Amino acid sequence: MAGGMAITLAGVAGNIISFMVFLAPLATFRQVFAKKTTGGFSSVPYVVALFSCVLWIFYALIKTNSRLLLTINAFGCGIEFIYIAAYLLYAPRRARLRTLAYFFLLDVAAFGLVVALTLKAVTPPHRVKFLGSVCLAFSMAVFVAPLSVIFKVIKTKSVEFLPVGLSACLVLSAVAWFCYGLFTHDPFVMYPNVGGLFFSCAQMGLYFWYRNPSNAAVLPTTIDAGDAGASVQQVIELPVHTVAILSVGPVPVVGVHKIEVRAIEQHTDAVNPKAAEIDKPEVIEIVAAV
Repeated sequence: MAGGMAITLAGVAGNIISFMVFLAPLATFRQVFAKKTTGGFSSVPYVVALFSCVLWIFYALIKTNSRLLLTINAFGCGIEFIYIAAYLLYAPRRARLRTLAYFFLLDVAAFGLVVALTLKAVTPPHRVKFLGSVCLAFSMAVFVAPLSVIFKVIKTKSVEFLPVGLSACLVLSAVAWFCYGLFTHDPFVMYPNVGGLFFSCAQMGLYFWYRNPSNAAVLPTTIDAGDAGASVQQVIELPVHTVAILSVGPVPVVGVHKIEVRAIEQHTDAVNPKAAEIDKPEVIEIVAAV
């Protein structure tokens, strides 16, 4: 009785959290609807998510007695199909054709192949194991996908591209479905969520590590690189309380070959000059060198 209650609680929790994860792209599609274009958004995540949902629906039907797996993936299948349809409606012609190609290759051809192999080439006693292995392998591949985002965060030292809210939901979802797989003795549900928990926690850790921007102001410029005529990047770091004023002139600062920094005289407070010196930031002017 207690085991059945634990399975139900873990499955219901997984359904609720996964429901929120499936609704996460709504913010993206609000922008798409408002701008009447998909812009630079990719359709690959929605095509892949749809394939994952139909795989788990098929697994739940073959295994039987997996209602909680069936319900959430049926919802996910419907919402991902809506996302893909909306993407096709507003995408440019080339992106639309590419999305249709992905859809037919993965969600139609690949899924059809899995169904055919399961029903025709695998005997009934081994179907759950075969299909579970396919679901496990694909789920692990999906969980490894955020590595590109992790590398980008480490390289840029910026969390701009890291969806921390979604990462937090994925942590909770991985915990819930891991418990569901543990209580139901289903390794094909349990093991992928170990990987999901690891990568989601890694993203959360990176967010808290890089969320505070650097205190230094960085101005990119170019300088001469000798007689070769090439240019290299030079970075000027200013103190925390420095205000940089870019002089208005015919030559922009970014891209010039030489620059110089000039101090600007500041007026001090006649009443309390010492306080003014402490509170006022240092003001410099950056101009193109003659």
